Amino acid sequence: MKTSPVKDYALAQGIHILQPEKLKAPSFLEELKALNADLQIIVAFRMLPETVWSMPPLGTFNLHGSLLPQYRGAAPINWAVINGDLETGVTTFFLQHEIDTGNIIDQKRMPIGPDDNAGTIHDRMMILGASLVLETTDKICTGTIETKPQSELISANTPLNPAPKIFKEDCKIDWHQPIDKVHNKIRGLSPYPAAWTEISDNNHQKTGLKIFETEIISDQSQKIGTISTDGKSRICIAGNGGSLLIKTLQLAGKKRMSAKEFLNGFKELHTYQISQS
Repeated sequence: MKTSPVKDYALAQGIHILQPEKLKAPSFLEELKALNADLQIIVAFRMLPETVWSMPPLGTFNLHGSLLPQYRGAAPINWAVINGDLETGVTTFFLQHEIDTGNIIDQKRMPIGPDDNAGTIHDRMMILGASLVLETTDKICTGTIETKPQSELISANTPLNPAPKIFKEDCKIDWHQPIDKVHNKIRGLSPYPAAWTEISDNNHQKTGLKIFETEIISDQSQKIGTISTDGKSRICIAGNGGSLLIKTLQLAGKKRMSAKEFLNGFKELHTYQISQS
Protein backbone atom coordinates (compact mmCIF):
# COMPACT_ATOMS: atom_id res chain seq x y z
CA MET A 1 0.00 0.00 0.00
CA LYS A 2 1.28 3.44 -0.94
CA THR A 3 -0.06 6.87 -0.09
CA SER A 4 -1.13 9.19 -2.89
CA PRO A 5 0.95 12.23 -3.92
CA VAL A 6 -1.85 14.44 -2.56
CA LYS A 7 -1.53 12.89 0.88
CA ASP A 8 2.28 13.01 0.75
CA TYR A 9 2.16 16.73 -0.02
CA ALA A 10 -0.44 17.45 2.65
CA LEU A 11 1.58 15.66 5.32
CA ALA A 12 4.74 17.52 4.27
CA GLN A 13 2.86 20.80 4.68
CA GLY A 14 1.41 19.85 8.06
CA ILE A 15 -2.14 19.67 6.71
CA HIS A 16 -4.48 17.46 8.73
CA ILE A 17 -5.79 14.41 6.86
CA LEU A 18 -9.17 12.75 7.38
CA GLN A 19 -9.69 9.33 5.79
CA PRO A 20 -13.08 8.04 6.94
CA GLU A 21 -14.26 4.61 5.91
CA LYS A 22 -17.85 5.77 6.35
CA LEU A 23 -18.86 9.33 5.57
CA LYS A 24 -21.75 9.20 8.03
CA ALA A 25 -19.66 7.93 10.94
CA PRO A 26 -20.31 10.15 14.01
CA SER A 27 -16.59 10.37 14.85
CA PHE A 28 -15.79 11.66 11.34
CA LEU A 29 -18.67 14.17 11.33
CA GLU A 30 -17.61 15.51 14.72
CA GLU A 31 -13.99 15.89 13.59
CA LEU A 32 -15.05 17.60 10.36
CA LYS A 33 -17.39 19.97 12.18
CA ALA A 34 -14.64 20.87 14.66
CA LEU A 35 -12.60 22.36 11.80
CA ASN A 36 -15.20 25.17 11.56
CA ALA A 37 -14.65 25.42 7.82
CA ASP A 38 -16.40 28.29 6.05
CA LEU A 39 -16.23 26.52 2.69
CA GLN A 40 -15.60 22.97 1.44
CA ILE A 41 -14.07 22.16 -1.94
CA ILE A 42 -14.51 18.72 -3.47
CA VAL A 43 -12.27 17.37 -6.26
CA ALA A 44 -12.33 13.75 -7.53
CA PHE A 45 -14.15 12.29 -4.55
CA ARG A 46 -17.12 10.03 -4.01
CA MET A 47 -20.69 11.14 -3.42
CA LEU A 48 -21.11 13.02 -0.14
CA PRO A 49 -24.08 12.78 2.24
CA GLU A 50 -26.01 15.99 2.91
CA THR A 51 -24.72 16.05 6.48
CA VAL A 52 -21.27 16.71 5.03
CA TRP A 53 -21.93 19.08 2.11
CA SER A 54 -24.42 21.22 4.04
CA MET A 55 -22.05 21.77 6.96
CA PRO A 56 -20.09 24.96 6.04
CA PRO A 57 -21.95 28.31 5.99
CA LEU A 58 -20.63 29.23 2.51
CA GLY A 59 -21.52 25.82 1.09
CA THR A 60 -19.61 23.04 -0.64
CA PHE A 61 -18.59 23.22 -4.28
CA ASN A 62 -17.27 20.56 -6.61
CA LEU A 63 -14.91 20.68 -9.59
CA HIS A 64 -16.22 18.53 -12.44
CA GLY A 65 -14.39 17.57 -15.64
CA SER A 66 -17.03 18.60 -18.18
CA LEU A 67 -19.20 21.48 -19.27
CA LEU A 68 -22.20 20.64 -17.13
CA PRO A 69 -24.98 19.70 -17.58
CA GLN A 70 -23.23 17.54 -20.20
CA TYR A 71 -21.43 14.41 -18.99
CA ARG A 72 -22.75 14.04 -15.48
CA GLY A 73 -21.15 10.98 -13.95
CA ALA A 74 -17.88 9.26 -13.08
CA ALA A 75 -15.99 9.41 -16.40
CA PRO A 76 -16.66 12.75 -18.14
CA ILE A 77 -13.24 13.06 -19.79
CA ASN A 78 -13.35 9.58 -21.29
CA TRP A 79 -16.86 9.91 -22.69
CA ALA A 80 -16.27 13.32 -24.27
CA VAL A 81 -13.37 11.87 -26.30
CA ILE A 82 -15.18 8.60 -27.02
CA ASN A 83 -18.09 10.59 -28.48
CA GLY A 84 -15.76 12.58 -30.73
CA ASP A 85 -16.44 15.96 -29.10
CA LEU A 86 -14.29 18.87 -30.21
CA GLU A 87 -14.60 20.75 -26.93
CA THR A 88 -14.82 20.06 -23.22
CA GLY A 89 -14.05 21.99 -20.06
CA VAL A 90 -14.36 22.24 -16.30
CA THR A 91 -17.24 23.36 -14.12
CA THR A 92 -17.55 24.40 -10.51
CA PHE A 93 -20.97 23.97 -8.93
CA PHE A 94 -22.59 23.82 -5.51
CA LEU A 95 -23.47 20.35 -4.33
CA GLN A 96 -27.07 19.30 -3.90
CA HIS A 97 -28.93 15.98 -3.52
CA GLU A 98 -28.74 14.63 -7.08
CA ILE A 99 -25.20 13.97 -8.29
CA ASP A 100 -23.63 16.61 -10.58
CA THR A 101 -26.87 18.64 -10.78
CA GLY A 102 -26.16 21.64 -8.50
CA ASN A 103 -26.17 25.28 -9.53
CA ILE A 104 -23.22 26.21 -11.73
CA ILE A 105 -20.78 28.79 -10.39
CA ASP A 106 -18.31 29.05 -13.26
CA GLN A 107 -16.90 27.21 -16.29
CA LYS A 108 -13.79 27.21 -18.43
CA ARG A 109 -13.65 25.69 -21.93
CA MET A 110 -10.86 23.83 -23.69
CA PRO A 111 -10.53 22.22 -27.15
CA ILE A 112 -10.16 18.50 -27.83
CA GLY A 113 -7.64 18.09 -30.64
CA PRO A 114 -7.65 15.24 -33.17
CA ASP A 115 -4.59 13.67 -31.52
CA ASP A 116 -5.77 14.12 -27.94
CA ASN A 117 -6.69 11.18 -25.75
CA ALA A 118 -8.19 10.96 -22.27
CA GLY A 119 -4.72 11.26 -20.73
CA THR A 120 -3.66 14.43 -22.52
CA ILE A 121 -7.05 16.03 -21.85
CA HIS A 122 -6.80 15.09 -18.16
CA ASP A 123 -3.35 16.64 -17.83
CA ARG A 124 -4.40 19.95 -19.42
CA MET A 125 -7.67 19.94 -17.53
CA MET A 126 -5.78 19.48 -14.27
CA ILE A 127 -4.14 22.90 -14.72
CA LEU A 128 -7.34 24.54 -15.98
CA GLY A 129 -9.35 23.06 -13.12
CA ALA A 130 -6.91 24.23 -10.46
CA SER A 131 -7.15 27.77 -11.83
CA LEU A 132 -10.95 27.63 -11.81
CA VAL A 133 -11.04 26.37 -8.21
CA LEU A 134 -8.98 29.36 -7.08
CA GLU A 135 -11.15 31.80 -9.02
CA THR A 136 -14.33 30.24 -7.66
CA THR A 137 -13.04 30.34 -4.10
CA ASP A 138 -12.18 34.05 -4.44
CA LYS A 139 -15.65 34.83 -5.80
CA ILE A 140 -17.39 32.95 -3.00
CA CYS A 141 -15.27 34.56 -0.29
CA THR A 142 -15.84 38.06 -1.69
CA GLY A 143 -19.53 37.49 -2.32
CA THR A 144 -19.29 38.18 -6.05
CA ILE A 145 -20.64 34.88 -7.44
CA GLU A 146 -23.66 34.53 -9.68
CA THR A 147 -24.90 30.96 -9.93
CA LYS A 148 -27.03 29.46 -12.70
CA PRO A 149 -29.37 26.47 -12.42
CA GLN A 150 -28.39 23.69 -14.81
CA SER A 151 -32.00 23.48 -15.96
CA GLU A 152 -31.48 26.77 -17.82
CA LEU A 153 -28.82 25.11 -19.97
CA ILE A 154 -30.93 22.11 -20.93
CA SER A 155 -33.03 22.23 -24.09
CA ALA A 156 -35.05 19.67 -26.02
CA ASN A 157 -32.77 20.22 -29.03
CA THR A 158 -29.63 19.31 -27.11
CA PRO A 159 -29.79 15.83 -25.54
CA LEU A 160 -27.65 15.25 -22.48
CA ASN A 161 -24.69 12.91 -22.81
CA PRO A 162 -24.13 10.79 -19.69
CA ALA A 163 -20.72 9.80 -18.32
CA PRO A 164 -21.23 6.56 -16.40
CA LYS A 165 -18.46 4.57 -14.80
CA ILE A 166 -16.52 2.49 -17.32
CA PHE A 167 -16.15 -1.25 -16.84
CA LYS A 168 -13.90 -3.77 -18.59
CA GLU A 169 -16.58 -4.95 -21.01
CA ASP A 170 -17.24 -1.34 -22.04
CA CYS A 171 -13.64 -1.19 -23.28
CA LYS A 172 -13.90 -4.07 -25.74
CA ILE A 173 -13.60 -2.94 -29.37
CA ASP A 174 -16.40 -3.75 -31.80
CA TRP A 175 -14.62 -3.70 -35.16
CA HIS A 176 -17.94 -3.54 -37.00
CA GLN A 177 -18.53 -0.04 -35.65
CA PRO A 178 -17.62 2.80 -38.05
CA ILE A 179 -13.86 3.24 -38.11
CA ASP A 180 -13.97 6.77 -36.68
CA LYS A 181 -15.99 5.53 -33.68
CA VAL A 182 -13.44 2.79 -33.03
CA HIS A 183 -10.60 5.32 -33.29
CA ASN A 184 -12.36 7.70 -30.86
CA LYS A 185 -13.06 4.88 -28.43
CA ILE A 186 -9.38 3.99 -28.35
CA ARG A 187 -8.47 7.66 -27.76
CA GLY A 188 -11.11 8.03 -25.07
CA LEU A 189 -9.87 5.01 -23.13
CA SER A 190 -6.15 5.77 -23.47
CA PRO A 191 -4.03 5.42 -21.42
CA TYR A 192 -6.51 4.07 -18.86
CA PRO A 193 -8.45 1.82 -18.66
CA ALA A 194 -7.48 1.12 -22.32
CA ALA A 195 -9.49 -0.29 -25.20
CA TRP A 196 -8.91 -3.97 -25.89
CA THR A 197 -9.57 -6.67 -28.39
CA GLU A 198 -8.65 -10.33 -28.79
CA ILE A 199 -6.47 -11.86 -31.47
CA SER A 200 -6.54 -15.55 -32.35
CA ASP A 201 -4.02 -17.77 -34.09
CA ASN A 202 -4.63 -20.60 -36.55
CA ASN A 203 -5.50 -22.90 -33.66
CA HIS A 204 -8.14 -20.42 -32.42
CA GLN A 205 -6.14 -19.66 -29.30
CA LYS A 206 -7.11 -16.18 -28.10
CA THR A 207 -4.80 -13.53 -26.64
CA GLY A 208 -5.84 -10.17 -25.21
CA LEU A 209 -4.47 -7.03 -26.85
CA LYS A 210 -4.77 -3.47 -25.56
CA ILE A 211 -4.54 -0.64 -28.09
CA PHE A 212 -3.57 2.88 -27.02
CA GLU A 213 -2.81 4.92 -30.13
CA THR A 214 -4.11 4.65 -33.70
CA GLU A 215 -4.39 6.55 -36.95
CA ILE A 216 -7.21 6.17 -39.46
CA ILE A 217 -6.15 5.23 -42.97
CA SER A 218 -8.48 4.91 -45.95
CA ASP A 219 -7.55 1.35 -46.93
CA GLN A 220 -10.69 -0.81 -47.10
CA SER A 221 -9.32 -3.69 -49.15
CA GLN A 222 -9.35 -6.23 -46.32
CA LYS A 223 -12.13 -8.02 -44.50
CA ILE A 224 -13.08 -6.47 -41.13
CA GLY A 225 -10.80 -7.85 -38.44
CA THR A 226 -7.91 -8.66 -40.78
CA ILE A 227 -4.47 -7.88 -39.34
CA SER A 228 -1.80 -6.88 -41.84
CA THR A 229 1.83 -6.10 -41.09
CA ASP A 230 5.16 -5.63 -42.82
CA GLY A 231 6.82 -7.50 -39.95
CA LYS A 232 8.97 -4.47 -39.11
CA SER A 233 7.08 -1.42 -37.89
CA ARG A 234 3.63 -1.33 -39.47
CA ILE A 235 0.49 -2.96 -38.07
CA CYS A 236 -2.96 -2.33 -39.55
CA ILE A 237 -6.36 -3.70 -38.59
CA ALA A 238 -9.20 -3.49 -41.10
CA GLY A 239 -12.42 -1.97 -39.86
CA ASN A 240 -15.73 -0.64 -41.12
CA GLY A 241 -15.00 2.20 -43.55
CA GLY A 242 -11.23 2.09 -43.33
CA SER A 243 -8.36 0.64 -41.36
CA LEU A 244 -6.49 1.62 -38.23
CA LEU A 245 -2.72 1.99 -38.19
CA ILE A 246 -1.77 0.73 -34.74
CA LYS A 247 0.96 2.86 -33.17
CA THR A 248 1.04 1.77 -29.52
CA LEU A 249 -0.23 -1.51 -28.08
CA GLN A 250 0.21 -4.06 -25.31
CA LEU A 251 -0.09 -7.83 -25.50
CA ALA A 252 -1.51 -9.58 -22.43
CA GLY A 253 1.25 -10.13 -19.90
CA LYS A 254 3.65 -7.77 -21.67
CA LYS A 255 4.50 -4.09 -21.35
CA ARG A 256 3.12 -1.29 -23.48
CA MET A 257 5.23 -0.66 -26.57
CA SER A 258 5.37 0.86 -30.04
CA ALA A 259 4.40 -1.18 -33.11
CA LYS A 260 8.07 -1.53 -34.04
CA GLU A 261 9.05 -2.79 -30.58
CA PHE A 262 6.07 -5.13 -30.61
CA LEU A 263 7.01 -6.68 -33.95
CA ASN A 264 10.60 -7.18 -32.83
CA GLY A 265 9.34 -9.77 -30.35
CA PHE A 266 6.17 -11.00 -32.06
CA LYS A 267 7.19 -12.06 -35.56
CA GLU A 268 4.19 -14.36 -35.98
CA LEU A 269 1.56 -11.57 -35.83
CA HIS A 270 0.80 -12.05 -39.53
CA THR A 271 -0.72 -15.46 -38.67
CA TYR A 272 -3.28 -13.90 -36.30
CA GLN A 273 -6.62 -12.23 -36.86
CA ILE A 274 -9.08 -10.33 -34.71
CA SER A 275 -11.40 -12.61 -32.79
CA GLN A 276 -14.94 -11.36 -33.44
CA SER A 277 -16.70 -13.50 -30.82
